[in-house]
Amino acid sequence: MLNLSSISRRFPNGVEALSGITLHVGTGDFIALLGPSGCGKSTLLRLIAGLDQPDGGAMVWEGGRAPAPGEIGFVFQDATLLPWASAADNVWLPLRLRGVSRAEAEPAVRQALARVGLAGFENAQPRALSGGMRMRVSIARALVAKPKLLLMDEPFAALDEFTRHGLQEDLLGVWADLGCTVVFVTHSIYEAAFLARRIVLMSPRPGRIAAEIGSDLPASGHSRTDPRFADLVVRITEAMRPAMVAA
Repeated sequence: MLNLSSISRRFPNGVEALSGITLHVGTGDFIALLGPSGCGKSTLLRLIAGLDQPDGGAMVWEGGRAPAPGEIGFVFQDATLLPWASAADNVWLPLRLRGVSRAEAEPAVRQALARVGLAGFENAQPRALSGGMRMRVSIARALVAKPKLLLMDEPFAALDEFTRHGLQEDLLGVWADLGCTVVFVTHSIYEAAFLARRIVLMSPRPGRIAAEIGSDLPASGHSRTDPRFADLVVRITEAMRPAMVAA
């Protein structure tokens, strides 16, 4: 889907966020960008989304063009819902901006909400929903156009462990159903190990790729008590140590 070659990004204030990032993103991949706060994970995600531009290097999309706006879904750290709008109207928003009427969008909106476990909550406003449910609405909004690429920036970081585990399992189901490519930013080793097929470790600023680890766990249906999950967590932890020492 996308090849990043020697990508760098320096902000106007002189902060060098990324240096020499080279990464292949394959169609259908589930990639976790894992690293400490401030290592450039979110910056890299914004570059992939087209919300920012690199200062150096090349981003080459398959077919020679970036996905159209409707082909990329983005889930931010905060649910960022319109507080005065219902769950359904929040999910409708990306389609509305593309000129799709409420009536025309209704089947897709209902399907997206049902996909994240919110069937029956179409008319609920954000203030009536828990934090986990608001994040589910945000994910449904990103999924409503059935994107080819789903970008997620630490979407579960502020949630309690029970809610986070449930959403992680639901996300794997969504990924399997849609067959989309997912790039997921996290600073949790356990979250990266549970979700991703490829774990890309980033070093502290300026962000560089320190290592990449492939997961041999089943794409779904595995348990956090599976010994292979514990082994993967150990492998990731050991791979991160040299990068942290070098920093």
